[in-house]
Amino acid sequence: MKITFLGTGTSQGVPVIACDCKVCTSPDQKDNRLRVSVMIEAQGKVIVIDSGPDFRYQMLRAGVRHLDAIVFTHEHKDHVAGMDDVRAFNFKQQREIDVYAHPRVQDALKREFSYIFSAHKYPGIPRVILNSIGEQPFLVEGVEFIPIQVIHFKLPVLGFRVGDFTYITDAKTISTEEKLKIKGSKILVINALQREDHISHLTLDEALELAADIGAEQTYLTHISHRLGRHSDVQMELPANVSLAYDGLTLEL
Repeated sequence: MKITFLGTGTSQGVPVIACDCKVCTSPDQKDNRLRVSVMIEAQGKVIVIDSGPDFRYQMLRAGVRHLDAIVFTHEHKDHVAGMDDVRAFNFKQQREIDVYAHPRVQDALKREFSYIFSAHKYPGIPRVILNSIGEQPFLVEGVEFIPIQVIHFKLPVLGFRVGDFTYITDAKTISTEEKLKIKGSKILVINALQREDHISHLTLDEALELAADIGAEQTYLTHISHRLGRHSDVQMELPANVSLAYDGLTLEL
């Protein structure tokens, strides 16, 4: 299984274009973070978790020429806004793209992209097949996904375990029961927005505490605000088995 980080940043705390902070002006490409998304390649299939506003550029940048499915964590705009751009894969592959989402998230997609789901379809619109997911494990093109429910302020959000890889974004709290689903993962990815307390996201210290509790062989931090600091500076503070993820990072499992 191959994992590619398409984006590791966030809309939370994004500065204005004229910002001159150390992150925004950094020459280090690891500080150039698009909105959070990850791609899983397994059993010959290509599956993306979340398609935010940067989806089109992320896929072009990564040279992705085939897409089998999109799996959504939740309905916030920075995770779903790019779904319109599946149309390029519809055209190339001459078929619909499978979308896996909780029914609540599907309702949001139908509101946001009403033209996709209208009875009278305009030529050339994206073509997707909605598949409902919940608390039970499910298959995406033969690849098993185990949902992990986390809480994002008051909103339930799904993380996913795929084999020995667990991916969680937009979490603030995780129940003991859900943590048990993560235990034993070789690679854990969790969000770490900033150093200061936040109402709906894990801080750096909270993410490190969770990483120690789970005990994965390697933990990667994602959904990173520019407030956290430059990649090279933050990396020096982290334990040996914890790293900041960055756009374009690839892992093999």
